[in-house]
Amino acid sequence: MDYEANEPLPDTMCAVVCHGPRDYRLQRWPVPQPGPEEVVVRVQAVGICASDLKCYQGAETFWGNGETPAYCQPPVIPGHEFVGEVVALGPGAAEKYNLALGDRAVSEQIVPTWDDRYAARGQYWLCSEHNVYGFRQKTFGAMAEYMKFPFGALNYKVPDAIPAAHAAFIEPLACSIHAVQRGEIELDHVVVIAGAGPLGLGMIAAARLKNPRLLIVIDYNNHRLNVAKACGADIVLNPQHTQVVQAVLDLTDGYGCDVYIEATGHPAAVQQGLDMICKRGTFVEFSVMGQPASIDWSIIGDHKELNIHGSSLSPYTYPIAIDMIAKKQLPLDQIITHELPLAEHQKGFDLVAAGDQSIKVVLKP
Repeated sequence: MDYEANEPLPDTMCAVVCHGPRDYRLQRWPVPQPGPEEVVVRVQAVGICASDLKCYQGAETFWGNGETPAYCQPPVIPGHEFVGEVVALGPGAAEKYNLALGDRAVSEQIVPTWDDRYAARGQYWLCSEHNVYGFRQKTFGAMAEYMKFPFGALNYKVPDAIPAAHAAFIEPLACSIHAVQRGEIELDHVVVIAGAGPLGLGMIAAARLKNPRLLIVIDYNNHRLNVAKACGADIVLNPQHTQVVQAVLDLTDGYGCDVYIEATGHPAAVQQGLDMICKRGTFVEFSVMGQPASIDWSIIGDHKELNIHGSSLSPYTYPIAIDMIAKKQLPLDQIITHELPLAEHQKGFDLVAAGDQSIKVVLKP
């Protein structure tokens, strides 16, 4: 054994393995071994993301459509929202990441190759190869008893005081923070966040720290809207009971919101945002869509001269997310609604798909 470990690692482990759309199997799988500057953790908690669900359901984004290649590379272990206990360190890993055996650690969801122009420009999260945990052969995920942080990963120590299920929320919160940063929120802005799922709730908490003049949240689920208030929303709107576009126009003297962040994953929310945003407003598109959105692009240009900002992953925001969770700046006991054993992964995916009884579902291997 050429690595440091608390005790010899077992040969096999229990893992959820993706073999294709709707073909996720609980099975035995080899335990990963760390090479130089690599870390192996015993997984303590792993969240089920909306993108995990879309991959499970067979969305073209992950499986291609005959014209575009598939992004997902089965067989692969899913899971990119996680925390684990460090149980093995490859040569150089302890020094590089300031980690010791027994520490709790997370890893950014993308493991860059560090050899393209994006890395050279400091834009590592846009890596051309784009190996995200849970989808690619080079980056197996955390729905297993053990996982490896490969060479080139960005790893962070997590305070022991943060509960494991809360620490698994570091990844989605970090993504939410980046989306809020892309909104370039100012103190006099009216901000609308569409979608009060786990990521939308993280955006609300992050946007609250920006202290905009008015923070409005839209969702169809009244329970999630109540949690949105606990996260810092000033006004919540349910499209089942309110004409939300008109409501936002009424609240802004007919001008519309300054910033609109789309976090629903539904194409209709794109048109909704274009209708309620003011001229020269900033539209942030965050969601992974399950189907294309069709819009009139002249609204973006000739009609409103909008700033359209995409938001991908979580560059430079993990330390901020860890700090926010450590300071209890969002109500994670309300956001994390279910903690299930790995063997009940199918129940977890079903809960996320239904969306009416859960907000964030976490598996605990």
